[in-house]
Amino acid sequence: MGSRDLVLARVRANLPPAEPLPALPDFHRAAASPWDAFTAALTRMGGAVGTPAPGQSLDAWLRDAFPGARVMCSAVPEAGGTRRLDPALAPATLDDVDVGVVRAAFGIAETGSVALSERELGVNALGFLSQHLVVLLDPACILPDLHHAYRERAFFDAGYAALMTGPSATADIEGVLVRGAQGIRTLTVVAMPHQNNQRGIR
Repeated sequence: MGSRDLVLARVRANLPPAEPLPALPDFHRAAASPWDAFTAALTRMGGAVGTPAPGQSLDAWLRDAFPGARVMCSAVPEAGGTRRLDPALAPATLDDVDVGVVRAAFGIAETGSVALSERELGVNALGFLSQHLVVLLDPACILPDLHHAYRERAFFDAGYAALMTGPSATADIEGVLVRGAQGIRTLTVVAMPHQNNQRGIR
């Protein structure tokens, strides 16, 4: 037996007995209005809430909200945009997208974050190469905090997942804040319930 195997064998022979992990509390915090708490946190992090007018289609609202946009790439059935997202696209082909439209798996009231996986993005780069990202969120799918979020089944079912909190931002030593330097310039969340009983949080 070599020295490596000898050391490992002695370590294995002297391991302490296994014990179950302690139960973790859920740190539950009640919010009178999860949507209000979510939007307040989102705004603090530089995000915004978009509200289409009564009877206004999402496509019409997008044209009003982003009048200079030439390429609107939609990964949701609620908006057609100018380009439908094809999951077979090479990520680099999305470098000309002005506005990307996706739906979040859920939101987090504590931080104003939205959860996105490969299921919601279609092509992961859509969430980062777009100049502006519009995220549809069902108000019924807002979790109170990160403790609940990390127990959400969507994390375990996804091969890729990200919690996005506001637009990309960076600041130098003098405190000059620049948005969009490394990703999306704006993040706008639109409250829109799931259609046809689509999957919500579990």
